[in-house]
Order: sequence, then structure tokens, then C-alpha cells
Amino acid sequence: MDKLQTDIEAIYSKIEELRLERQQLSIADAVPAGDSPQAIADAYRRHAREIAQVSAEVKGIDDAIAALSAQLRQKQQQSVKLQRITPMEEQVEEGRALAQGHAARINELATELAAEVKGLKAIADQISPSYWQVYYKPFITGFKSITVPYVRSDGDVWTIVNRVV
Repeated sequence: MDKLQTDIEAIYSKIEELRLERQQLSIADAVPAGDSPQAIADAYRRHAREIAQVSAEVKGIDDAIAALSAQLRQKQQQSVKLQRITPMEEQVEEGRALAQGHAARINELATELAAEVKGLKAIADQISPSYWQVYYKPFITGFKSITVPYVRSDGDVWTIVNRVV
């Protein structure tokens, strides 16, 4: 956004500089050095060359101003679009980045939790028969329905699913 504004200011400044340069270009009247036919002819030829050169410069300046004006309008339109879109896009991207951090942490914790649940189940499987004999009840129940959250994404849409451990 700052670069775009800098570009706009640079183009505007150059256009103003070219306009001032164009105003300073002037064509003087043909002034013969004498009354002789040769002096009059030479004066008008020199004048024609000067007019052609100054006219070419003026044309070049006018073309440059037109091109820069078109570029200025384009940059100003981009700036207006960015001013409307950027805050919302920035907000979405910031939120998305935060969400990615949380999703990564959830998936990390889900992996750790799944490992802990599997370790607990292994212990339960090992001591359950003895536990029944000592206490006449099960040691742990509900292992078939243990799930942990997992966040996945197809790039645009995120989904939280429960994975059975």
C-alpha cells in the first residue's frame, strides 16, 4: 500500500514537472537578419527547424503526460480497491494465521492424548483380569468410544473431526 502511494506521488510529481516544462517551451517569431531575400529565406528556414524541434518536444511531452495520466488513474483505482479490500483481507488472514496455530496445537495435543490413551488401554488390558479377581468390577470401561479432536483442511474449509483412539 505504501509503495502504491509512493508511485502515485512520483507520477503526479512528474506530470507537474512536464507541464511546467511544456509551458516554458515557446516559439519565437522569425526575425530576418536583414532585408535581403537570402536573409529572409534563411530566417524562415531556421524558424521552421526550430518550430519542428519545439513541436516534436511539445508532442513528446504531451504524449508523456497522457501516458503518465493513464498510469496515475490506474494506480489510483488500485489504491481505492486496496483501501476497500485490504482491511477485511488483512483481518481474515490474521485470523486464519491464528487459527492455523491453534489447529496445529490441537492436532499436536490430539496425538499426545491418543498415545496416552493407548498406553492406559495397554495397562488396563494387562491388569483387568487381576482387577476383576480382586475388586469384582472392571478396571476401566469405555475404550471403544474414546475419541480425540483433529483439525483438517482442504485449503479453504477447515473441519474438526473426532478420531477414535
